[in-house]
Amino acid sequence: THTAKSILALGIAQPVWQAVLLTPFLLLSAALYFKSSPKLYDWLLGQKHLGPYIRNFREKKAIPLRAKIISITLMWGSMLYCVAYLVPIIWIKFLLIAIAIGVTYHILSYRTLKNDLKPSAHLSIYPPNEQPSSYQ
Repeated sequence: THTAKSILALGIAQPVWQAVLLTPFLLLSAALYFKSSPKLYDWLLGQKHLGPYIRNFREKKAIPLRAKIISITLMWGSMLYCVAYLVPIIWIKFLLIAIAIGVTYHILSYRTLKNDLKPSAHLSIYPPNEQPSSYQ
């Protein structure tokens, strides 16, 4: 659970270092919680702001339109700034542009949710009648 907590913290801190997407960190922390702590997994999926990202991706294999636009815009802004002002070595500039193209392709390869974050009901690893006593 320590690793999952660390990865969750990186996911929440993501806006500070804008070139990395929030969703992969949330999915990884959810996968680690699923294996190590069902209680923390259910807590993460029940979060008002974080749970919908995970549920939408798991259920629909889709990313909200707003998240795609923000992610791609911030990534390209960061990459272009680095290429124009920070990186003096030409081959690294080309590498950064290639990475940006690859990440853009990857993001756009997922279906787009137009309703933004409107997931289905809460997903739990427990059957409906077998929730741990702390959830009832």
